Amino acid sequence: MAPSAAPGGISLPSGFAVFITFPDMLFIFEFDAAYHCIASLFYFGASVLEALAAIQLQVGFTYKHYHENIAAVVFSFVVTLLYVVHAVFSLIRWKSS
Repeated sequence: MAPSAAPGGISLPSGFAVFITFPDMLFIFEFDAAYHCIASLFYFGASVLEALAAIQLQVGFTYKHYHENIAAVVFSFVVTLLYVVHAVFSLIRWKSS
């Protein structure tokens, strides 16, 4: 298989040639959709910790602060769900290629 041509006539590395230079090695983190899976795991952990913090802040804080924390928990779980969906579709795309 011939290497892909980038704009300007420079060929992009493929196969094990990716491991030769440092900038090309940074693409390793994008293989097997690993970045998306790790990011969704970290977002899930942060969401659980935010929910725990909101539960503990229920007593002793004003009504407004408690509702702001609840909104933050809902938003963090929505973001986590979007990261998980993106990770699943990335894995499906990786498997089909």
